[in-house]
Amino acid sequence: MPTLIPTSQGPLVGRDTPRVFIGYDPREDVAVNVLADSIQAHASTPVQIAQVRLSQLGNVYRRQHHPLQSTAFSFSRFLVPWLAGYEGWALFIDADMLCQGDIAELWALRDPAKAVQVVKHQQQCEPGLKFQGMPQSPYGRKNWSSVVLFNCNRCRRLTPEYVNTASGLDLHQFRWLEDEAIGELPAEWNVLVGVQPVPAGARILHYTLGGPWFDDCQTMPQSDRWQAARAAMNHPLSLPEPSRP
Repeated sequence: MPTLIPTSQGPLVGRDTPRVFIGYDPREDVAVNVLADSIQAHASTPVQIAQVRLSQLGNVYRRQHHPLQSTAFSFSRFLVPWLAGYEGWALFIDADMLCQGDIAELWALRDPAKAVQVVKHQQQCEPGLKFQGMPQSPYGRKNWSSVVLFNCNRCRRLTPEYVNTASGLDLHQFRWLEDEAIGELPAEWNVLVGVQPVPAGARILHYTLGGPWFDDCQTMPQSDRWQAARAAMNHPLSLPEPSRP
């Protein structure tokens, strides 16, 4: 049961509070923190944010690292409904993103008729390498799972046992659901930087090819926006002038 913050008008934090899980990779510490701060900075309501860290999952997550996975959370993201107790809703977001919109607006798009909601990219790419020499693997429904709004009770098939044993394509292509249970989110909530044009109204920028926190991705498009967000998070406090005798 979430902690409630009482106000004169009733609880401010409760079942309708956006609940966000960010994928964690130890190479992207700074990216995770900038993303979390950008979510909070633009939110009009309280937001609960957690990280999906393998070090905190103990023996629950037992998959061996696959040579084609580019991040530590490639498959552990599908444990989010289990982490949420299969109750309510939860939003999963990749670490390599920057929030530019009010997450409460995304949260308001929850459709109880759907088990998940995603931006249904039609991304075409060639096999190769991306950030830090990580593999770029083409497959159908690529990047659908990078922002997922989970209706947790309808995702009970995602048990730890299933997540540990299902194929990568079964998980990322949502083969554990009927197609009609996969709802759609507006495209501005997962804009693929360097892959597609960035609209003026982009709500979430996704540095899927690598972000400026990596040495080999300093010149990626939209790097200035991420650098500005990092600088805003670390702005120095103004100190009073020392008094003179």
